[in-house]
Amino acid sequence: MTAVDRSQPELTVEHAEVVRATLPLIAGAVDEITEVFYRRLFDDHPELRRDLFNRGNQAQGSQSRALAASIAVYATYLVDPELPHPASMLARIGHKHASLGITADQYQVVHDNLFAAIVRVLGADVVTAPVARAWDRVYWLMADALIDLEKQLYIDAGVQPGQVSRRATVLERTDDTADVAVFRVRAADPAEPLPGFVAGQYVSVGVRLPDGARQLRQYSLIDAGGDGTLSFAVKRVGRRPGCPAGEVSTWLHEQVWVGDELEISLPFGDLTVDPDATTPLVLISAGVGVTPMVGILEHLAARDPGRRVRVLHADRGPGTHPLRERVETLLGRLESAEADFWYSDAEVEGARPGRIDVSVVDLPDDADIYVCGGDGFLDAVRTQLHTMGVPAARVHIEQFTPTDWRRSGH
Repeated sequence: MTAVDRSQPELTVEHAEVVRATLPLIAGAVDEITEVFYRRLFDDHPELRRDLFNRGNQAQGSQSRALAASIAVYATYLVDPELPHPASMLARIGHKHASLGITADQYQVVHDNLFAAIVRVLGADVVTAPVARAWDRVYWLMADALIDLEKQLYIDAGVQPGQVSRRATVLERTDDTADVAVFRVRAADPAEPLPGFVAGQYVSVGVRLPDGARQLRQYSLIDAGGDGTLSFAVKRVGRRPGCPAGEVSTWLHEQVWVGDELEISLPFGDLTVDPDATTPLVLISAGVGVTPMVGILEHLAARDPGRRVRVLHADRGPGTHPLRERVETLLGRLESAEADFWYSDAEVEGARPGRIDVSVVDLPDDADIYVCGGDGFLDAVRTQLHTMGVPAARVHIEQFTPTDWRRSGH
C-alpha cells in the first residue's frame, strides 16, 4: 500500500467518506483478513509467535478478533466523532503492550502484514489507491496514539522503551485451591529492586517452555506492595473444548518452587483504584477474577480502611473459590465492608445459591464498580448493571482474555 503523510491529526473529509463506505466490507471479511494476516506474520516472523504472542489465544482465535475489533471500533469513531472516544480501549491495549515490552518499530511490521492481508482477501480491484490511503490513515492514527501512550508509560516507569523485564526469586509459594497457586517474589538483583504498584495492576510473567518458546501471561498483583516484593495468583488453565491447556500456568504450577527464578515485568494496568477517592467501591468477580479485587482490598486495609466497600463474588463452591480466606480476613480489617457470595454447585450457609444477580443487592448510587471474570460472566453483569440504570462511566471492566471491543461496548 502507498505510504501517506502521518503528520495530519485526523481523517480528511475524503478519507472519512471512503472509510465510512468500506467499513461494512472490511468488517464483513475481518475473520478471513485476520487469519491471513497472522499466517503471513508468523511465516515471516516466527519469533513473534514463539516468543511474544500468546499461543493459547492464537489457537482460540481470540487474539485475532481483538486486533480486528479494535481497529474497527477506532475507525467507527473517526468517521463519527459524536461517539464516545475509545480512550479506555487504547489505555487497555497500551498497558498490555507495555507489559510485553512492545516498541514503536513493531507497529510497522504489523502494518505491512495486515495491509497485505487486506489486499489478498478483498483484491486489488476493491482496495484501490484511495481505499488504501484512507485505511492507512486509520491504522496510523490509532498506532501513533498507542505509541505515544506506551512511550509515556515507559517514561513513568523510568525505563527505556521495552526494557521492562526483571529477574525475580520466588520467596513463597502457597497452593490456595487445587488449581490456584500464589507466588511471592523479590528482585534477584538487589540493584534493581521491584517497584511499588497501584491496586489493580498486573505483571507479565515470562517462561521458557520445553520447546524453546518464551511465552508471557499477565497475573494480577494481590498484595499491598511497598516492601520490595510482589505477589500474584496463578490459576492452572485446564484443557476444554476449543481451548488448549494453559502452557504458562501449567509450567508455573508444575515447575516453580521456592528459590527458583522467574522473569517478570514491571507493573502495568489501567484498571486501577484512585487512592485519593472517597466514593464507595463495589467489587464484583467470578473465579480467578477475584485476584485484582484482592489487590484492591489489600490496598484499602493498609491505607484506607474506612472506605465503604461491597464485595460480590460468584463461584461453583467454597472449594473452588480462590483466596476466600484471604478475602474474609481483609474484610475483617475494614471498617465498612460487606460481602455476598453466590455458589452455583453447592448449598452453603450464608451464601446465595445459583448464578450472581446483582439486582438483589442494594448498591450505593455513587459507587465505583469494578468487575472481573470470564466473558459470559462479564456480559451478564454488564447487562444487569445497565438494566439497573447504573451509569456506564461508573463501571470498570477487567477482562483477562483479549477483548472484542465491538461486543463489549467499551
